[in-house]
Amino acid sequence: MTRTPTTASTIPVAARATDVWKVYGAGEAQVVALRGVDVAFERGQLTAVMGPSGSGKSTLMHCLAGLDSVTRGHVQIGDTRVTGLSDAGLTRLRRDRIGFVFQQFNLLPTLTAEENILLPLAIAGRKPDKQWYESVIATVGLGDRLRHRPSQLSGGQQQRVACARALVARPQVVFADEPTGNLDSRSGAEVLGFLRDSVRDFGQTIVLVTHDPNAAGYADRVIFLADGRIVDEMRQPTSDAVLDRLKGLDVQRTSAEATP
Repeated sequence: MTRTPTTASTIPVAARATDVWKVYGAGEAQVVALRGVDVAFERGQLTAVMGPSGSGKSTLMHCLAGLDSVTRGHVQIGDTRVTGLSDAGLTRLRRDRIGFVFQQFNLLPTLTAEENILLPLAIAGRKPDKQWYESVIATVGLGDRLRHRPSQLSGGQQQRVACARALVARPQVVFADEPTGNLDSRSGAEVLGFLRDSVRDFGQTIVLVTHDPNAAGYADRVIFLADGRIVDEMRQPTSDAVLDRLKGLDVQRTSAEATP
């Protein structure tokens, strides 16, 4: 497959990495997690980030979201340069313009589903936009479960609560790190369908880190990483095409490791 430039697009960009390097440790213990990554994530699209274990998927997401600093290069959310922001600036950025969905649902067990969804706004001292909130709740399909606590919800329902929480503040971009990793196939499909619907119906931008070809099949575009570099991308992917590409990456890595 011929790789097309990841930054060439007429669609507005929600997040961007420019020549990003991330190095952990020093000397013999040094690990280079990202190697000169250049990538733009287009607004109003669901982009999946994939690659073998240790390829830098989650590191890239954490750097883009301001959860980790870069060693070299810079990242942006919209027109805001994340690299170099103060702690207070990073807090405001993550609170007001970024949503997060993680493999662990991270719901507070003593709060109801509705209270968990509204928690980021409550912390920020903001009231929800009633019409937007109702739209999110309708899309997530949990209108009759809002008064239930997490222990009274299935895993898929808990993750949909986490997705609604990520969307309720109308963030510029949502980063989802293996959001279906703890779910069965049916619940995972429900969550992925909700994320897909939020892109289609709300124009939301989502960056999805996943190892699952079926999850990547919901995306508009897939970015493939290997050894900290972007090595390929795919538009309008299918799960079978993604699986074939991942197999190719594994073969390349095995061959490289076997070469003296």
